[in-house]
Amino acid sequence: MPKSLGNHAVVLGAGMAGLAAARVLSLHFSKVTILERDVLPGEPAPRSGTPQAPHAHALLAGGMQALQSLFPDFEHDLESAGAVRLRAGQGIRQERPGFDPFPSRDLGFDTFFMSRALLEAVTRRRVQEQPNIEILTRCRATEIVASADTLRVDAVRCDREDGGAETIEADFVVEATGRGKLTLELLDRLGLEKPEETDIGIDQAYSTIIVERPQDREASWAGVMVLPSAPTTSRGGLIFPIEKQQWILSVGGNHGDAPPGDRAGFLDFVKSLRTSTIYDAVKDARPTADIVRFRLPASSRRHFERLESFPAGLLTMGDAVCRVNPVFGQGMSVAAREAVILDRLLQDDVPAVRLAKEFFAAIQPTIETPWGVAQNDFVYPATRGVRPADFGQRMQYNRALIKLAAEDPEVHKLLNEVSQLLKPNSALREPALAARVMALMAA
Repeated sequence: MPKSLGNHAVVLGAGMAGLAAARVLSLHFSKVTILERDVLPGEPAPRSGTPQAPHAHALLAGGMQALQSLFPDFEHDLESAGAVRLRAGQGIRQERPGFDPFPSRDLGFDTFFMSRALLEAVTRRRVQEQPNIEILTRCRATEIVASADTLRVDAVRCDREDGGAETIEADFVVEATGRGKLTLELLDRLGLEKPEETDIGIDQAYSTIIVERPQDREASWAGVMVLPSAPTTSRGGLIFPIEKQQWILSVGGNHGDAPPGDRAGFLDFVKSLRTSTIYDAVKDARPTADIVRFRLPASSRRHFERLESFPAGLLTMGDAVCRVNPVFGQGMSVAAREAVILDRLLQDDVPAVRLAKEFFAAIQPTIETPWGVAQNDFVYPATRGVRPADFGQRMQYNRALIKLAAEDPEVHKLLNEVSQLLKPNSALREPALAARVMALMAA
């Protein structure tokens, strides 16, 4: 086990980003400690530290590929716990303007659907099987400690459940709390530049309910995504199968168009979607949980890759680097792929003084796909932020690309491989494909 970076690594946060990071670090450090302020449930259940957990989640194929590389037989573990495996292009009916539905095809790979709580529980169990990883719960990290002389991380301070404070020495720290607050505070104390932030203000609000999934239903789909008629309306919805023979249904809108939290108002919102597919399926379904609501003011990207100086022995991962519109379920999969990138850099024995710079540069292609999706929200006039100069042309390209994918199974597969994080966003701009798309735009 190489120890050029030291012997003890500390991870802040036991969500999906933190668990994936801890697994990677366990391969390169003698000891890994995860600090988590929540109580972690023994069985799958939402917790206060992950407010989005009760809402619809999906593990993209790229995220599964990453987790499978970190935890062999992870697919089997998920299915054994109740996750639903579906064939990409067939299991989820996609309804978008002009295509109701989009053509159904076998795209050659599977995707998995389950509650966020189940995914986290299965991942946490695999992490806890590693003998050199310890999870300290009810332990709130309050400060990352670093020397102003060496610009290197030394320790993490935390408050324990009994009210006592503790300083934990650390050779390497990963902040995976989703906020990045302690990293930004450390940069302030050291007098270092903080990363520029790019925001896309969408004021998104959505509500979610879990209902029983009929066992005797006859339908060609297991789940549905209804995309809105933008920019006329931002209302959209999705329904996915999850464990225990249930459906999870999330609906939402932007810029103040928020679904109600009462059942009658919620169903009226579902009924107002562009198509009636979801409403017809759930109007008489029995709820198994209360309606929960969530708001996201903006998609946000912190440009750590532009910083000239960053403390050695420190990384920030997950939502603290890039947090985007959660409707397309990319956050967890991005975090898992970031962990795999970290593993590669550690295997290459990149020195501590260069590791952060190389890591933040290496994850940019992974971030580009979800950030590109987030930029599509500029189609709504009320969206705040700096619209890309080529936004109009980009939207025309996307519309032509989708039309081509409906006609050509190979383009359909490529489009899904990119959206599922199996291939980079640049694959959609390859010269031969771009020429076909441009021809459609000109027609």
